[in-house]
Amino acid sequence: MAAGQPFSVSLSGGLDKSTNSLSLLQTPGVATKLRNFEVSIEGGYRRINGFTLLGGESAARPNSSNDVEGLEVYADGVVAVVGNDIFFSLDGTAWLQINKASVDASGDNYSTFTGRSELSLTNLDQCEFAIYEGISEYGELIITDKSGSNKPFLFKMTGTGALTNRTFFVSQITISGSKTAKHCTIHNNHLVVAGDTSTPNTLYYSGTADIDSFSSTGSGSIVLEDKIVGLKSFRNELFIFCQNSLFKLQNINNSSTIAVVPVTKNVGCIDGQTIQEIAGDLIFLAPDGFRTVAGTARIGDVELGTISQNIQPIINDIVLNKSQYQFSSVVIRTKSQYRMFYSKTTDSTSTSKGIIGVLRPQGFEWSETLGIQAPAICSGFDSNGEEKFYHGDRDGYIYNHNVGNTFNPAGVETAVNAEYQSPDYDYGDLGTLKTLDYVKLSITPESLAQPTLRVRFDYDDLDTPQPVDIPLTAVPEPALFGAAVFNNQTFGAAQQPLVRQALTGSGHSNFFKIFSSDTRAPYTINGIYINYRPAGRQ
Repeated sequence: MAAGQPFSVSLSGGLDKSTNSLSLLQTPGVATKLRNFEVSIEGGYRRINGFTLLGGESAARPNSSNDVEGLEVYADGVVAVVGNDIFFSLDGTAWLQINKASVDASGDNYSTFTGRSELSLTNLDQCEFAIYEGISEYGELIITDKSGSNKPFLFKMTGTGALTNRTFFVSQITISGSKTAKHCTIHNNHLVVAGDTSTPNTLYYSGTADIDSFSSTGSGSIVLEDKIVGLKSFRNELFIFCQNSLFKLQNINNSSTIAVVPVTKNVGCIDGQTIQEIAGDLIFLAPDGFRTVAGTARIGDVELGTISQNIQPIINDIVLNKSQYQFSSVVIRTKSQYRMFYSKTTDSTSTSKGIIGVLRPQGFEWSETLGIQAPAICSGFDSNGEEKFYHGDRDGYIYNHNVGNTFNPAGVETAVNAEYQSPDYDYGDLGTLKTLDYVKLSITPESLAQPTLRVRFDYDDLDTPQPVDIPLTAVPEPALFGAAVFNNQTFGAAQQPLVRQALTGSGHSNFFKIFSSDTRAPYTINGIYINYRPAGRQ
């Protein structure tokens, strides 16, 4: 009998859907399937967290079952656009409608504000938000929406504690006549908007430090040669994302040198909802994949990079069906992570998809999500400096995002279906038959974990006998001195356990699949060690 041979793989590289099966033999650490896992910044692949209802058992929907069209962290709570109305809440258990038709110039107290008549907004669609810090306690919040049917809406609140102790200000901002706006941002003390349906190529900017006036000193407008789909202030310049091109606005505060400079006329943006800033760069979805706008050492110079070649088949499908999808995106700073969600308006929560990109030293590494419906999502720091994450669905529910162990659509606890699959391993020689003796899996549990292992030989060949799935022995979370909770962790468990599992079967190559569908805590798969015995060449 041939002696056993070792083979070990450290998992890294993320999802790879573009490389052919033979080339993947050279990159055993990547994944051919990586769903509801995220690339960990500490290495390996971690099953993602879930989401919970904002407000817990006392959660309330702001506006019945209407779609959530926008969310923004504001002050010490969250602003939600649901249906054709706008709401504010401190905790998700009670919502204050804030789209009011008129408010006193010096602000309304709570009683007066709640008694005001409703400001009628029509056809509200996915929203964009901008906060002008100015000298206000929480800043002034501006809201525009994708329908192009409404003027920008401004909301400001002052005071602390209960809402009954606060003062409220609201207004609609007139751009020029009856012009509306789909896109907004704050740039160098100006409110900049675009997307009026009658002038889709025109950019409007407010007076200097006068964000609710588009006729005061410093205001103006610029006509571009392409339809504007998004705006982002970045490194003292305003980047203007268009359907087929990208521009930047320079020197907005100097009327004699203000200029729009083309960055590229060959690359456009699929949807402004995909634009985010991460790690000092801008990221957005272009027709050829995710791209970054990165500043270089040269002042005023930028570099465009393509970062999603490994998942190009997924991108191609998204671009092909882009008109059917609603997009949203968010950055989770503590994980150097960009998340983009996309789904059709007819998709259920269970069929809604997303993409996670994690910035690693060698570039972005990718994975997919399934089961998170998030036409609206946001992150931001509240008045206490704590970063919050929220998303909303098409049934009017709002959730704490990236929290807990389970998915909770409509408050119903649901298992997280997670799946990792390796490339085929040929152990250095595809022509030699190998018999697998055992595998050791390096798994870091965050509580008791019990995934399932599947082994398939010869690219899952139907003519090759395939072993049955193996539920792994439960992997306990170790008890660490100073952090362990009695009766919650296992004393004596390894901090980085290796789960040994005997195997059966043989083939020229094989892949491993590790998957789970449960409500347990996340776990991280760090690496795989295999002991195999080579036989004759066949």
